[in-house]
Amino acid sequence: MSALTLKVAVNLVNQAISAGRAISAAPLTVAVLDASGHLVTLQREDGASLLRPQIAIGKAWGAIALGKGSRLLALDAQQRPAFIAALNSLGQGSVVPAPGGC
Repeated sequence: MSALTLKVAVNLVNQAISAGRAISAAPLTVAVLDASGHLVTLQREDGASLLRPQIAIGKAWGAIALGKGSRLLALDAQQRPAFIAALNSLGQGSVVPAPGGC
């Protein structure tokens, strides 16, 4: 696996935003975290709502913490809400188990 450099992270964000524009998605906020869960880069499009940065980081953090995409985390939240609640307690509220993104 190659290292996640700032250059790679910025390229990923640009690709995600381009994909969003191609499908006329609502304004995006894209966060890229390293394998340790530290923010490498975040970009918020004009018009993205107030909490989008925290939501994007929470989705990415949860995916890294459990090693699965945010869609699977959303499914876990439906099927095992007590587990997700415990996970959020351990992670000090850092997990956003909602589909979208990774």
